[in-house]
Amino acid sequence: MFAKTNIINFPKFLDDRGNLSFIEGEKNIPFDIKRTFWVYDVPGGVERGGHAFIETKEVIIALSGSFDVMINDGKNSEIYNLNRSFYGLYVPEMTWRQMKNFSTNAVAVVLSSTYYSRDDYIKDFDYFVENRKSKIIKTPQKINYKVDDHSLKRASTVYDVTICEFNKHLSSKGNLTVIENMFTIPFNIKRVYYLYDIPGGGERGGHAHKKLKQLIIAVSGSFDVVLDDGKTRRTVTLNRPYYGLLLIPGIWRELNNFSSGSVCLVLASEFYDESDYIRDYSSFKIYKDEKLYQ
Repeated sequence: MFAKTNIINFPKFLDDRGNLSFIEGEKNIPFDIKRTFWVYDVPGGVERGGHAFIETKEVIIALSGSFDVMINDGKNSEIYNLNRSFYGLYVPEMTWRQMKNFSTNAVAVVLSSTYYSRDDYIKDFDYFVENRKSKIIKTPQKINYKVDDHSLKRASTVYDVTICEFNKHLSSKGNLTVIENMFTIPFNIKRVYYLYDIPGGGERGGHAHKKLKQLIIAVSGSFDVVLDDGKTRRTVTLNRPYYGLLLIPGIWRELNNFSSGSVCLVLASEFYDESDYIRDYSSFKIYKDEKLYQ
């Protein structure tokens, strides 16, 4: 199924409050997610990203709007139009790809199988065609990041939740923000999910987690995140695609005040596990009291 470029359909959970899709590494895509980036503020009709990778596999998703991805395997070209949030384009290594014909306000999210390496890029198309089956192309050096659990040794509070500003790579062809495991965030990304088709002013997601760490980003539009540690409440507004809310376990959170057309992207440290959820607030209060006196 994943030997060549193809469209992957992701689960789509329908809800009047906004729909949800998710992606889990090595489950519904054929690699572990090492790097996630998104392209935004792209002028309508612009082209982005004419290159191939030596080792990197990718999945490209249109979280908002639409764009085309031109694919070339060295012999044949094909164009895929991405215009739905619940499917993505799998692009294997050694495949030339270029994103083009962006609609206004489109947002492209790309999941990658490797960390960033300049040596992994091939940016000259003629060189790519001439050498794609040879051994002339150098394999990029592996990068190993230090793993730090970053676990709290006490009951978490709303003041342990961090608002992060990430690098914004500026370009007249659209800006880009990159997240890498254990480097820009203190966990490995095992699951990516996103909320879309949310009615203006809508509310989502009143629950807490026992183990899950998350990074929440407004890749389009804006919304509020209401945080509650059982004693104190705090509200954070997310309205920039280069800001993220680093949410630790043991915090009750609600999402509300969505602007029309908003898209909420969440990078998560664990695969889906229903037993990790606390969906009742009274049960959450009991859980926090137990943690406080451990």
